This record gives sequence, C-alpha cells and structure tokens, in this order.
Amino acid sequence: MSTIIAVRGISLESQRASPPINSPIILLWPTRSFPLTETFGQGYVVACPSANTWNFACSRGVERNNLRPLRKFICSLKGMAVLEAIALAKFYGSVPAVREVSFRLEPGQVLGYLGPNGSGKSTTVKVLTGLLQPTHGQVLFEGKDIQSDLVSYRKRLGYVPEEANLYPFLTGEEYLEMIGTLRAMSPTRMKTKIAALLEFFSLFSHRHVSLGSYSKGMRQRILLIAALMDNPDVLILDEPLSGLDVTSVLIFKNLIQAFSARGKAVFYCSHILEVVEKVCSQLLILRKGQVIAYGSTEEVRQRIGQSSLERIFLQLVEDTDVTQVANEIVDVVVSPS
Repeated sequence: MSTIIAVRGISLESQRASPPINSPIILLWPTRSFPLTETFGQGYVVACPSANTWNFACSRGVERNNLRPLRKFICSLKGMAVLEAIALAKFYGSVPAVREVSFRLEPGQVLGYLGPNGSGKSTTVKVLTGLLQPTHGQVLFEGKDIQSDLVSYRKRLGYVPEEANLYPFLTGEEYLEMIGTLRAMSPTRMKTKIAALLEFFSLFSHRHVSLGSYSKGMRQRILLIAALMDNPDVLILDEPLSGLDVTSVLIFKNLIQAFSARGKAVFYCSHILEVVEKVCSQLLILRKGQVIAYGSTEEVRQRIGQSSLERIFLQLVEDTDVTQVANEIVDVVVSPS
C-alpha cells in the first residue's frame, strides 16, 4: 500500500480487546512517513517507529509511555477532515448496531449514508450528534474528539432528525426563537435570519400558527430552518425530505449543492436514491452495521460495475428479487380466492 505522513488514530490493541476500550486520540507528527500495510474495518493501521517515538505528539491525557515502539494505531487517512469517524462501533448489550465504521468528511463534501432498515444508519447519526456514546472508536470534529466538548461541537452543527418531534403549542416563530436563544444567537441576527428563512421556505404567513396545526411537510421545513439558521459548518441530515412537496424537494437539492460549494460538509442519510445520486460526492453503504462500500460516487460505480445507484444498492444490499416480490404481491391482491 501507499505511505502516509501526518495521521491521527486510536490504539489497535484497545479496539481488539474484549470488551473494547475507547482509548484517547494519538497524533503522529509529520516528520516521517509510515507504511500502510494493514487495515482494521475501513481504517488503516500504522505502527510507532522502532526507535524514536518522540516524533509523536499526544493529545491531552495520553501517557507518552503508551507510545511504545511498534505499537499499532488505527488511523485516519490524510489531511484534516471536518468530521471523521475512526473504527466506530455501537453495541446494545451484546447486539452490534454499528461495527468498525470509518469515514472522513472534508469541507465541501456531501456524504450519502445508505443502507436498508436496521443497518445502523440512525444509530450512527445519534453517535455523530453526541446523543449516544460509541462503545468504541471515536468521532472527531476538526481533529478533536466530540465528547471532549459537546457544547462547542453542537454549536457548529446543524441537525435534521428523522422524526419531527416539535412542541405543538409553540408557533413556528416561537420555536425558531427558542432554537436561536439556545444557540446564543444575538436577538437582531436571530430575528433577521428567522424572518428571511420563513419567507424562503414559504412559511412566513404561518409564523404565528401553532406547530400542532402544521402539516408534516411544514414541520419538516421548520426543522430545516432550525438546522440552517446559525450557519453551521456541518449538516447532519436524517431523512430530511420526509413529507416535503415537489417544490421543496427541488429547493433542497439545490440548497445542498450550494452549501457544498460554500465549503460546508454534509452528512446525508436517506432512502431516496435518486436525490443521493445527484447531490452526494461520496457514498457509504451499510449492511448489518458494517461498511460494504465506501468512496466517491464514481469510484463506487466503477468498483461495483453498475451505472446507477439503484442497481448498486440492489446488488450489494438486497438479497431479494424485488420485481418477483412485486409481481407476487399483485397476484395475491387480484386473486379471486
């Protein structure tokens, strides 16, 4: 394999332990290159040099004597990612929901995170947003573990959850003002942003109506405004198109592309393959909690040998002949007996 110069990683032996140990981040100093000859899940593994380990810089709380010669670390790839997962895993008891998931999201990239129901997508989203702690592995924001300062991390994050669980007795404007206050936005900036975004999302005339009276699509647009209003560096979107009308979907597709062009990073979890194919520059496909394909959209197409994302998904994920199942359902429905 190739070599790498500056990397960040976590101890390989701690991840192979039973149970795994969530060890701190290690920074490998850019004074030499390290051969990449081993992998762990989707991550590469490097070893401390056999002689001078003082070329390694450690993050706070890491004992330098842990940097023993030839000790191995699961590492990120190259450069500085905005959002990064290294050997991420989450277990519920003894049941694995996500296993050894690694990816990196750089400024301007849109990562499509795909998989069937029960593959671990929502669990990953909850770990990325800090709602759940990983069993092992790490989530890094600009090279730092998000668990070290969740408040600062969430200040830089925009999140649209899968379920629109809003406060039904608040109006749309009141809800957004609450979000802006929690984000410590100045009153003037907050009011300006809310008014403009409500207008652009065709909700300004409904701003004094209680959220309990909103349609599903209107509630979804309020969630999008709440995620965008404080100018986040990273957007995490979990099925953001649920309930949106055609016009809103078209605006959303262009919105993601415009955000990407401004250097924002987007983590996009969705079942709508057509939109993912058009807006995502990177793809990661999960099956049973494990990564089965990861790379740029074009790389995944070439590797699998399929031209469309729908065909790629069916080949990698589904064991079922969907056409046959559809025909059998129709046969049952139209059968006179």
